Amino acid sequence: MTTYNIDAAGFAEGAQFIASPNFDDRPQVQPGTEPSLGSAPEISLIVIHNISLPPGQYGGNGIIELFTNQLNPDEHPYYAEIHSFKVSAHFLIRRDGSLLQFVSCLNRAWHAGVSNWQGRERCNDFSVGIELEGSDFEGFEAAQYQTLNHLIAAIAKAYPIQAIVGHSDIAPGRKTDPGPYFDWKKIAS
Repeated sequence: MTTYNIDAAGFAEGAQFIASPNFDDRPQVQPGTEPSLGSAPEISLIVIHNISLPPGQYGGNGIIELFTNQLNPDEHPYYAEIHSFKVSAHFLIRRDGSLLQFVSCLNRAWHAGVSNWQGRERCNDFSVGIELEGSDFEGFEAAQYQTLNHLIAAIAKAYPIQAIVGHSDIAPGRKTDPGPYFDWKKIAS
């Protein structure tokens, strides 16, 4: 199993990089202060998601196409509903445990949407988003948990991570992922 390190540019060494245009700069802040020009970005939260495109199907290019704004609305009825969304995540862990990266950890990926963690709005500002290829309706693979744990360790070594949460924790009532089949006991905390 690959051990990952996050380099100074915010990339996981060993991950396959596919550039997403769906990101922007994080607000420049120091913990406990108001944003100011030239201060370092705070990255203190990991958000775990699940995704499959088409829904419930694995292994295709739908997720990559969504995150790179290349989803064909005629390819599947669900794609017609979501093809214009501008979304991304920092990482995607495939069913076989392979790791893809779409956005540098130093940038703000667009994965959380309207969100709140412990009174802080806009979780995209201070989080790293990790998508697991999966759904709310079945379990995840052992290889995914292995990669996830290695990735969490690398992120926590590079940044002052204070919590690891599900999308459902920061957007309750709006989001359900990583879903009831995600086994929180299998991840490092």
